Amino acid sequence: MIAYVYILRCSDDTLYTGWTYDIDKRIAAHNNGSGAKYTRGRTPVSLFYSEKFDTKEEALSREIQIKKLKRYEKILLTES
Repeated sequence: MIAYVYILRCSDDTLYTGWTYDIDKRIAAHNNGSGAKYTRGRTPVSLFYSEKFDTKEEALSREIQIKKLKRYEKILLTES
């Protein structure tokens, strides 16, 4: 099953990083308040960036890497 790492842009212009098997369903969950606690008060959110992986483990590893990046480095991901 394909796994995704994603970055959301929140309504307050902050960025949130997570992983999922179904991006559309996950974004809907964030927007209806059943996603991560962080995004609940920052809706609506929109997809800012995503990457595909063959396994959950690869996606989780990449999520950790992305979460360690500074904001400007996350923004640079969209330019590559």
